[in-house]
Amino acid sequence: MWGARAVFLCLLGTLLWHQVLTRRIPVDTGQCGLPKSQEELNSFLWTIRRHPPAYLFGTIHVPYTRVWDFIPQNSKKAFHDSNSVYFELDLTDPYTISALAHCQMLPQGENLQDVLPRDLYRRLKRHLEYVKHMMPHWMTPDQRGKGLYADYLFNAIAGNWERKRPVWVMLMVNSLTEADIRSRGVPVLDLYLAQEADRMKKKTGAVEKVEEQCHPLNRLNLSQVLFALNQTLLQHESLRAGSFQAPYTTEDLIKHYNCGDLNAVIFSQDSSQLPHFINTTLPPHEQVTAQEIDIYFRQELIYKRNERMARRVISLLKENNDKSFFFAFGAGHFLGNNTVIDVLRQNGYEVEHTPAGQTFTGTKPKTNPTSDESMATDSSAMKYFDHVPVTPSFLGESDEEMLPPHLLLPDSISQLEEFGKQNSWHRKHHRNQRPRQFNDLWVRLDDSTTTLPSYTRNTNGEQSAESLVWLPKQDHQNYLDVKLSHSQSNSSPKCLSASLALLYTLVTLCIITTMRTGS
Repeated sequence: MWGARAVFLCLLGTLLWHQVLTRRIPVDTGQCGLPKSQEELNSFLWTIRRHPPAYLFGTIHVPYTRVWDFIPQNSKKAFHDSNSVYFELDLTDPYTISALAHCQMLPQGENLQDVLPRDLYRRLKRHLEYVKHMMPHWMTPDQRGKGLYADYLFNAIAGNWERKRPVWVMLMVNSLTEADIRSRGVPVLDLYLAQEADRMKKKTGAVEKVEEQCHPLNRLNLSQVLFALNQTLLQHESLRAGSFQAPYTTEDLIKHYNCGDLNAVIFSQDSSQLPHFINTTLPPHEQVTAQEIDIYFRQELIYKRNERMARRVISLLKENNDKSFFFAFGAGHFLGNNTVIDVLRQNGYEVEHTPAGQTFTGTKPKTNPTSDESMATDSSAMKYFDHVPVTPSFLGESDEEMLPPHLLLPDSISQLEEFGKQNSWHRKHHRNQRPRQFNDLWVRLDDSTTTLPSYTRNTNGEQSAESLVWLPKQDHQNYLDVKLSHSQSNSSPKCLSASLALLYTLVTLCIITTMRTGS
């Protein structure tokens, strides 16, 4: 009797061990599992009815590996088949990065200590010292393994903070959290699409200029900025003390995006990337200030931008009516009130949501999208995007100002600090200048590590985009290894065979030991 029980327990333990060896631990996907079919996936794709078609795609600013598997194949096919891919800002233009760095700085000769009240400055400095002290503990083994050191990370994000305008320091503080630091090392979704479009030699462009995203923040009056910075510090000080919980976290955002909850509130927060200050605990006069700031940000950074972005989308469509487009903007610009989609419809365009699983015949690029004649360049819309040449005098007075600054604005601006690449134009025409320094927080995705997408034939003889999940395999796997705490097993045949061999050995040893015990 005892021998039978021992054999049973031994086999049970061995089988449990087998599960540990062979299971594939799922990627942390925002608290929801992958649906069983494409039709069940959430879709942030809209189609503008024209020939060839144009697409609107909603993104969020999180590491693309957290959401990529939840993006439907028809969205990836639309991206692949489009001639041109447009973002809010031109992520491959060095001018964009330089202009943003310039925009954040105080006037020449001024320092933050001259602008802030003494107590607020001391609290800010104390909080940044705390972050610098904690950063080595926040970093993941994967980040350290890739050569990202705590001091480097801190200096890349918060370096030269005493020369920045208070509103930008507020946004910097709002991003210096453990969750944000631990996510460094994998491009956000927008950036990944920009890198892929560049690698696939697609025409890329922007519908906004840096100044249009930057100047609204700089126009806040000093009293409003001081209130916002003080509230931000209070929130982070309370977080450190464990007495405050943020209403929306990055994990909440990922869950809504992956699991199909089209909650316009949380997506509009991601699109503005600004903290919310309104709460019932504020004194009445401070609640008024908080409401004024919230209304200003909503009007300037969401509604006005939606109108401007939609107008430029319309101009591009009219002036390039034989080209297909893929517009990738923050999802908040397509949800809620007064959206980009609303403006397009008001101007006579038929815009329809494209559910996951819906098949459509994409239009493949017919011409080399990088050729000079492939896009209309003499239009009023395109002339608007002519950039000021990058000159040494514009780039600032120090190497710190050359670094793509951290985060900070709505949507695309938050990506620039970590876009560690120069476009081919800059490399080709500026070889005589000193090498540009880039904030290399993103893992560089070399062409050699990226698998080209390929088509497969389905049973109906049509081409399918099933394989359009072109992840850079090595970097993606490295990221997953850390996210899974190095516990994910390799499912290759050799590894599986070794696991089974070990299992059988354990079973044999277990039975032999039990038999000896029974005898």
